[in-house]
Amino acid sequence: MASSCANHSPKLVFRQLFEKESCTYTYLLADAGHPQKPALLIDPVDKTADRDLALVKELGLKLIYAINTHVHADHVTGSGLIKTKFPGVKSVISNASNAKADLFVEPGDKIYFGDIFLEVRATPGHTLGCVTYVTGDGPNQPQPRMAFTGDALLIRGCGRTDFQGGSSDKLYDSVHSQIFTLPKDTLVYPAHDYKGFTVSTVGEEMLYNPRLTKDKEIFKNIMQNLNLSYPKMMDVAVPANMVCGLQDTKSEAC
Repeated sequence: MASSCANHSPKLVFRQLFEKESCTYTYLLADAGHPQKPALLIDPVDKTADRDLALVKELGLKLIYAINTHVHADHVTGSGLIKTKFPGVKSVISNASNAKADLFVEPGDKIYFGDIFLEVRATPGHTLGCVTYVTGDGPNQPQPRMAFTGDALLIRGCGRTDFQGGSSDKLYDSVHSQIFTLPKDTLVYPAHDYKGFTVSTVGEEMLYNPRLTKDKEIFKNIMQNLNLSYPKMMDVAVPANMVCGLQDTKSEAC
């Protein structure tokens, strides 16, 4: 159900959680060295929200943020549902997504949970509002660094670029300028994997990613000829995720 990497930092709690229907990874991070043990969830899924919240309780953590890398098209986010169960939690998404949330982030922003923080990097291309969250660079931050890349960079792949304002040109530039410039030992944690891989590194993807190692024109040609089917959840997921996963919400804020 969960896996952990114990050597990132003596203070960091990290769990990688999986939702099998959409092959989505949700990530739980917390600062165990802080008195309140503040925690956040990245890309929660509605169907596994109860599981994730039970784990938060078991570990004695205080959940403060439910964060999305972008407006997903293949599942409904759990951030709104989590807020109904843990009213103190704030939902977070990029301002460029045009979705509803409690907090909107811009490139360069830092999201603190205790003494640990995530840096926000704009990585549009899969959607207009995609961001990558990267653990901070500093002596008191987890090492090696960790990049939560959403659908921008997958393990040996990348997200499709044929809907939601997608652009293969932008995606190529995003990955090369915002992710491939990170230290090569930076751990890559995507929002999905369909082959059972759990983690990669920036260095690995720079060498072995079959799409993003090509030059831009070849990459664009690859992306234009994927011939992917229409996402079966898109007509439900996208409208719901624009309002934090609460399809019947009447409020102006999530």
